[in-house]
Amino acid sequence: MKVAVIGGGRMGSGIAQVFLSRGDQVTVQEPEAEAARERVAKGLAVAESKGGGPADEALSRLTLGRVPADAELVIEAVPEDPRLKVEVLAAAEATVGAGAVLASNTSSLSIGELGAGLDRPERLIGMHFFNPVPVQRLVEIIVTKATAGDVLDRARAYAERIGKTGVVVYDSPGFATSRLGVLLGLEAIRMVEEGVASADDIDTAMTLGYGYPMGPLRLGDLVGLDVRLAIAEYLHARLGPRFEPPALLRAKVAAGELGRKTGKGFYEWQ
Repeated sequence: MKVAVIGGGRMGSGIAQVFLSRGDQVTVQEPEAEAARERVAKGLAVAESKGGGPADEALSRLTLGRVPADAELVIEAVPEDPRLKVEVLAAAEATVGAGAVLASNTSSLSIGELGAGLDRPERLIGMHFFNPVPVQRLVEIIVTKATAGDVLDRARAYAERIGKTGVVVYDSPGFATSRLGVLLGLEAIRMVEEGVASADDIDTAMTLGYGYPMGPLRLGDLVGLDVRLAIAEYLHARLGPRFEPPALLRAKVAAGELGRKTGKGFYEWQ
């Protein structure tokens, strides 16, 4: 199968890696092409060290460049900017054949609104992958009133092909996972803000008491507190005051304490 991924950051490179690992031809469209190649190569090498297939063989099927006309599946994984997503999806639609599926990896933006910028919104679907993509088993599949039935069937099959479990969610702000995950994360931040407990104790309570693999504050650091804030602001505008970002979250983002990528958030990161 021929797959194109628009965006070669952490999410895009992870998506490319899992399709390469299944034997597909993958094109990654990314301005910083060599950085994207390095991310994919590193991920494949880690997977090989843990019993995966040969990294060099998988990497040989990676192409860096623009979306090819014969791509069967195009997944955009660019930053959460609606105008940018509409722009790259429209350009991809104009490039690929009529039978190709277009997918967005957005974690919260309306798929219906993104599809409004397309000539054929019925072939757009949400495929929300989770970080880190090679490890996380879930793909949230988001459908709109316009999404064609065969496109949903194909999206389910694509998720299964790469060893993921797909859950179907109808288009709404934050879908299911971001809506619940962000709400929990914001309340955890308020608890730190109010002095209820430390970040580490809150996270320990959720991992040991509720079986979460990672506490909400450590997860926020991993995702990026700037990303968490942007999603919270979007959900606050769409769903009301229960998603209002805490002052502590705004303060950390303003101070550049974004989590792992800057070395400091609610935790210190090496």
